[in-house]
Amino acid sequence: MSGIPRSALTLGLAGVAPFAWGALTEMSPALFDWGMQTLGPRFVGQYVLVFYGTIILSFMSGALWGFATKARGTTAALAYGASTLPALWALLFVGGGAERASWVLIAGYMGLLVLDYGFWRLRLAPDWWMDLRQFLTALVVGCLVLGLLF
Repeated sequence: MSGIPRSALTLGLAGVAPFAWGALTEMSPALFDWGMQTLGPRFVGQYVLVFYGTIILSFMSGALWGFATKARGTTAALAYGASTLPALWALLFVGGGAERASWVLIAGYMGLLVLDYGFWRLRLAPDWWMDLRQFLTALVVGCLVLGLLF
């Protein structure tokens, strides 16, 4: 992970913070209660995990779209199409209650990792991309799983 730019790693970890907060508030009733009283119901537990998870999955479509701009010919059409899949996944499948939505997000993030790999293999993503994405995906999926377990 030494090749990852510090700013990308720092901002990526900052982006994991709401996932960690959601998992922690699921694991600790006292922290959940404090968060409810202080921040409100949108910012604790499963709600923040699902809501923020949906936003970030869609955001990652934008990152892939940016990589697609480097592609040419038939590869460009495929790359642009593939870049829309995380956002479409979130739109079409996230819902149906917190537990189902969490499982759908876990599948979405695992699918995103496959797309990341494809863009990286096509040399559309930077050399360090997969190191960052594997690390962040493990953290995000871990938080979503913890939210389901507690």
